[in-house]
Amino acid sequence: MTNDYVLRYLIKIFNFDDAQVVAIFGLTDQDVPTEQIRACLKDEHDPSHEKCSDTLLATFLNGLINEKRGKKEGPQPEPEMLLTNNIILTKLKIALNLKAEDVIEILALANVKISKYELSAFSRKPHHINYRECKNQLLLNFLKGVQLKYPVG
Repeated sequence: MTNDYVLRYLIKIFNFDDAQVVAIFGLTDQDVPTEQIRACLKDEHDPSHEKCSDTLLATFLNGLINEKRGKKEGPQPEPEMLLTNNIILTKLKIALNLKAEDVIEILALANVKISKYELSAFSRKPHHINYRECKNQLLLNFLKGVQLKYPVG
């Protein structure tokens, strides 16, 4: 799954307008030009479209955490240079203040059954024996479940 897709899907799920998206990036204390954000949100066939980098999506997710949970005092976390589906899932879990049971419920809304043990494998370090890579389909189903659980209306 591309970063562009994840960014657009999250904006759609929470019905953020351009000003809200720019404000979310601003909550991270990172210098992200508005033009760069807008270029990432353009249609992929538009010649001025820019791909959303791992760092840019990580910055947005950090801003989403600040938006949903409140900005903590002190220095803000640096965005990851390399983003994986596992990190995206973890950041969304943090942003939405979800416990394991909540994530399992959200995935069930998208017709995915997963155990608490299986879910915990996504949060482990990559070198851990029980680490499991979060595949695109699971992340997509999680996003669909979030959309169903938090309908904008």
